[in-house]
Amino acid sequence: MKFRGIHHITAIASDPQRNVDFYAQTLGLRFAKRTVNFDDPSTYHFYFGDRTGRPGTAITFFAWPGARRGTRGTGQVIAASFAIPAKSIEYWKSRFAEHRIFCEEIPARFEAAALRVTDPDGLLLELIESDPLDDVDLKYKNNVPKKFAIHGFHAPTLEVQQRGPTEELLKTLGFELIGEEESRRRFSVNQKLTSALIDLIERSEGQFGVNSAGTVHHIAFRCANEKEQLHWREQLVELGLHVTPVIDRFYFHSIYFREPGGILFEIATEGPGFTADESVEHLGESLKLPPQYEEHRAEIERTLPPIMFGPRAKTVG
Repeated sequence: MKFRGIHHITAIASDPQRNVDFYAQTLGLRFAKRTVNFDDPSTYHFYFGDRTGRPGTAITFFAWPGARRGTRGTGQVIAASFAIPAKSIEYWKSRFAEHRIFCEEIPARFEAAALRVTDPDGLLLELIESDPLDDVDLKYKNNVPKKFAIHGFHAPTLEVQQRGPTEELLKTLGFELIGEEESRRRFSVNQKLTSALIDLIERSEGQFGVNSAGTVHHIAFRCANEKEQLHWREQLVELGLHVTPVIDRFYFHSIYFREPGGILFEIATEGPGFTADESVEHLGESLKLPPQYEEHRAEIERTLPPIMFGPRAKTVG
């Protein structure tokens, strides 16, 4: 039994409005869900992805207004990476220039052209050309032509001080080593999907990162259902890892643990998904709360800053 790939990547933002503007407007992702941090309902939790925010496309954010900037380092996912169509680097360079955002083209990685940029909080992002691309749903309104649009994740970079124990765990989880370039080793659970790839870097002298704005909080992997999830939990406990009980996140069920290098891993079920409490057409338009917080809605809404949207995006391409 193997994972199906990445489920989502969750990072930390400071200004929620700035976060929405960058990911929904500049990157052209669908604002798929506006909810709260289930462990701290005084703060937002945003999800961005394809039309339905399906697993493999969703980057999510805990929005902590006023949060100090964190530090990238070992024990973290140091770069969240997205797949873009072949020959689209020039479009994205031009788009970032138009929005006055610095970006740089980096040397080809495993023979794929790539672009590096940071979001408003300093989170490192990479856009990596890929052929083929994952099958994602781009039938939503945005200002990025579909022929250049982001198609979910592509090999985020995980950094640890000692790769051996992490690699052993990845193999247990079904990942196979499929490539190596200098200090970068690429693993996959399905070579046909970019969202099933991860890159691992060993930096023995690296300093551990500090989680706050501009850093990745955790990476989540996809399993089919609750039965598979319980199987993985039993196996991880047998390995001596400290694994949380199954937690109901309403849109999926989750378990969490730290892998040997210190990175927080999550295993999340495929469903029920973001259409569990609102229609596809209206995803992200209103604040959705888990049932346990619904009776406190008025108080929560007073605490959270309002989110405004710019001119309605048009469908392009």
